[in-house]
Amino acid sequence: MTVINEKYIKTDAGVELFVQEAGSGDPLVLIPGFTFTTEVFEKQVDYFSKTNRVIVLDPRSHGRSTVVLHGNDYVTHGADLHAVLEALEVTNAVIAGWSFGCLTAWEYVKQFGYDRVKSMIFVDMPPKSLSADPQDWSEGPLDDIAGIYNAFLRDSSGQRDFISGYITQVMVQRKLEEKDLTWLVEQSLKTPYYIAGNLFASGMFSDCREEAEKAARQVPTLNVVAEHWAETAVKYINRLTPEAKVEILGGHMMFWEHSEKFNRIVEHFIKESGKN
Repeated sequence: MTVINEKYIKTDAGVELFVQEAGSGDPLVLIPGFTFTTEVFEKQVDYFSKTNRVIVLDPRSHGRSTVVLHGNDYVTHGADLHAVLEALEVTNAVIAGWSFGCLTAWEYVKQFGYDRVKSMIFVDMPPKSLSADPQDWSEGPLDDIAGIYNAFLRDSSGQRDFISGYITQVMVQRKLEEKDLTWLVEQSLKTPYYIAGNLFASGMFSDCREEAEKAARQVPTLNVVAEHWAETAVKYINRLTPEAKVEILGGHMMFWEHSEKFNRIVEHFIKESGKN
């Protein structure tokens, strides 16, 4: 049984972030994506806590962290991550973001540099979400993204419909049992729809290409991309950040659905990058 220590860490006025720690060794910091929580990384915490100090957090307005009306953007999330790493005296860390959690990681190093960072892992997120160039790896056509924002993120039922469809069509490849789908949707709904809309807009209008290029030159970097857009994503990554390693696996939530393969990929990357 993995022993998990739980605590709350203050960032700016009125905000406490829920943080879990397990294991000892070099730190592995896991950042969930849009509206998701520490709980999605359960299989990574169990696996890597045998060899690493695993740290996972609920970003502000996610999960068990404080729900607030300010700072629901990825620039602020980057500053929040700094507050967590500073409070826990984290150094020599592997920073791993999933989906919009990658934006948090890029914003963190943009603002605070690489003194605490050993290597970085970006799970299935283009550094610029929107593009009019069909050759670019992006989140989707502009009209589709606008439709999600205007049609779904206006109330709780719309958010529920959007995230449920995204889970079954993009995040997970197998047919989910009802209890698993319900559990995943409930993770997302811990973030109110009016804040989910803010986060969605912030993520879609982010442009972290410059920091992605810099990160790949500064530290060992791994991108894990989903199969459904791998051809476009790999070409884009190789063009923008040729120094970065790339692996292809599963759907958008491959670390949960294909945890054994994902964990081996990450374990190999950590070991190999540690030799440099």
